[in-house]
This record gives sequence, structure tokens and C-alpha cells, in this order.
Amino acid sequence: MSFDADKPTKLFTVEEANARLPLIRAIVKDLADLSRDVIERRQRLSHLLAGRNVDADDPYSAELVQVENELEKDGERLQEYVEELRQLGVEPKNGPEGLVDFPAMIDGRLVYLCWKLDEPEVTHWHEIDVGFAGRQPLVAGAASTSGDNGLDIDESAF
Repeated sequence: MSFDADKPTKLFTVEEANARLPLIRAIVKDLADLSRDVIERRQRLSHLLAGRNVDADDPYSAELVQVENELEKDGERLQEYVEELRQLGVEPKNGPEGLVDFPAMIDGRLVYLCWKLDEPEVTHWHEIDVGFAGRQPLVAGAASTSGDNGLDIDESAF
């Protein structure tokens, strides 16, 4: 899930990011729910298989194979969600937590507008190479594209 700083597929203003949130939120919710479910099922399967020799005589071998096949299909569904988000121009960063980044220009530099599933709107940003830990709140009034609020959002990049 890397970001090509030279060629982002789309650059967002804060307004554009927030306007897309209803659709993004729906996809990210599905991604987060399925991600957590897959992680839990993989952990349970791993515990079941620990120290077990699964062979044709194992009465549960068919069921275990079915569980593995379902996990594989769900892994494909997760990848479809990721691709759907990328086609919308956003970068999914953490499936289980529902973390998504929107490429943007602030003060003439490429950055990410950062959003998490439980947040009502995009209210943070961070440098491309810093990640979630380096999130900073948008300055009050930053929802506008004017540079009067401390954030110089370069509209010419859109």
C-alpha cells in the first residue's frame, strides 16, 4: 500500500475528502469488519492446527480444508475492497482499524489527509513518510481551500 509521490491518482481537498466519506465509510466498514473476522478465524485455525497432523484419517480434515478455502475467498474479498478504495484515489492503511489516507497538497507538498473509521469527518493530516503516529489536526477553518488558515492547499494541483 505504497504511495507514489510522483503520480498520485487523485489529490483531494478537505472538502472533497469529506464529500466522499459516505461511500468511503461504507467500503472501509466492510473492509474493517471482514479484516477483523478473518484475523480471528485465522488465529482460531492456527490454534486448531498447532501440533496436529491433518491427514485423510483425521475426522475433521474436510472441515479444516473448507475453513481454509473460505479464508482464501475472504482474503480475495479483502483485496477487492482495497482495490475499490484505490480506484477512488484513497490509500487504505490498516484494514482492521479502518484507517485511510487521501493524497493532498498542503503548503506545496504532497501529504495525506488522514481519516479513521470512527471519525465523523477528515480532521487530520500527516506527512507521507510519517504515518498515523505523526498525525496533526487540521487548522481551524481548514475545510476551505483558501490559504488564509495556515494550510496552503494548492488548488492548481487538482
